[in-house]
Amino acid sequence: MAAPTVVLGHLALDHLDSSVERAVAAVLPALFVPETCQWLSTTAGRVALEGYSWMQAVHWVAGSGLYKPRRHRSHGPRAFGPTTVRIAQELARLSPCRPGIEYLVRKTGLSERTVEYHLGMLRESGLLAWIVRGTRVSGGPAQASEFALMIPSAFDEALGIRTVQRDETAPGYTRAACGIAEAGQELMAKLAKKAARKVRKPRSKPGSKASGTRSLKGAQQGVVTGVSGEAHCTPIQVGTSAGSSAGGTYSPPEEKLASGEAKSPTPKTSTKRAGGGRKQNKVKRRFQLARELVQELDWLRGCSVARIAWVARGVADAGWTVTDVRAWLHLRGEVTRVRRGSGLLAVLLTEAESVLDTPAKRAAAIEQWRGAQEAARRHRIEQVRARTERYDGDWTGPTSYRVQQEVAAAFAKVREVANGGRALLHADDGVLVGEAASSPAEGGVQGLRDEEIAETRNDARQRLMMGDTSPITLAVDALGREEAEQLFGPALVRRGLQLAYGARSSLMTYGHR
Repeated sequence: MAAPTVVLGHLALDHLDSSVERAVAAVLPALFVPETCQWLSTTAGRVALEGYSWMQAVHWVAGSGLYKPRRHRSHGPRAFGPTTVRIAQELARLSPCRPGIEYLVRKTGLSERTVEYHLGMLRESGLLAWIVRGTRVSGGPAQASEFALMIPSAFDEALGIRTVQRDETAPGYTRAACGIAEAGQELMAKLAKKAARKVRKPRSKPGSKASGTRSLKGAQQGVVTGVSGEAHCTPIQVGTSAGSSAGGTYSPPEEKLASGEAKSPTPKTSTKRAGGGRKQNKVKRRFQLARELVQELDWLRGCSVARIAWVARGVADAGWTVTDVRAWLHLRGEVTRVRRGSGLLAVLLTEAESVLDTPAKRAAAIEQWRGAQEAARRHRIEQVRARTERYDGDWTGPTSYRVQQEVAAAFAKVREVANGGRALLHADDGVLVGEAASSPAEGGVQGLRDEEIAETRNDARQRLMMGDTSPITLAVDALGREEAEQLFGPALVRRGLQLAYGARSSLMTYGHR
């Protein structure tokens, strides 16, 4: 059975009539490897030891006609042809075979989609197997796939190649060729010649057969002219050029040239704007706005510029700038964690061009956004300053929250004793820390007026809305929980302590909105 198979494979490689190809298809099954068997661990072929023997298998698959892409998909290339062989040549040079799509596009001059199609054809024909499959993560670098150069089992059957498994414990794809049938030696020699030749990119055909004949005749005669039959000087009024190719043109009279009445029959039109540069069309404005948004908004990093241009097409056509969009997003509400940036942007930009429909409204929104930015900047400065003043010193506070509470209570007791506060007696050890030196009316909250208490509460409430809990925490540490509740109120103290405790926890996150 091996000998007739070899002969039919040889005839199909020489591209004879269609009846022979049908006979090949009848003897050998159709060559197709499903996706589940395109991995090195599941393949039925064997690993090629070097690129030369692998290219022999590539040329056999290209000439046999056993693999036809259109049997298995409705789009893409129609046949396993010279383009597939060119890509295979680039893969055969790599060791390890770990090509990137951009590398193959640069080396072959093909498009990205074409390279992906032909790589899929090499896998489906059993010539490539995945070792590691590449990934594409949004916002990060693409990881290239690593392939193993495989020789299909159909190639060994067609040429009568005998294989042996030298190590019984090794997987099946490590078997090696140990001989070949006599009938397949002639075909293997032809495949070796094909593998030694390099398939190049086809050259562009000449425009016409006549132009190629004329150029060849001119080269043989050795005649080189700049412009055929034309005079190299401007014609004078008293004579004409017999060989001029512009029969309908003429030079205007000198009196019209002097007076400036002569006009050019084909005036040039300028496409430049008054301020310089070409006028942008609608699509260019959309893509420019999309690129600026991707660069300035952190939660849009890694998004496709084309998709953002489509999402922001309404505001781009209305003449919005990136500053206008950021001001509108501030009015809608800032975000800190985004799952899908383009979808969120589409929701936030809904009816934006109809709400801020005039330049005056957009300018007012920009002023409000900039004022909020300045207020946030001052707030951050105040927080850093307060934190520095509070924790500045050689002593480093404990990291445990319970120990921090005990230290704060100890400092509060020492501070009360130093200021002549109320008597504090520990129930555990019975040690008297201080004595009552003043009545409630002489110090604490009772010594403040109602206007001062109201102003203090209002200030603490505003700071708490911005995330600053330092007035409440400092009052609790210095005066105690009861005095702080008398000063700020129980609800405000409870809310401030909840935010202060939650900020130290990894299970809670809050920010500005």
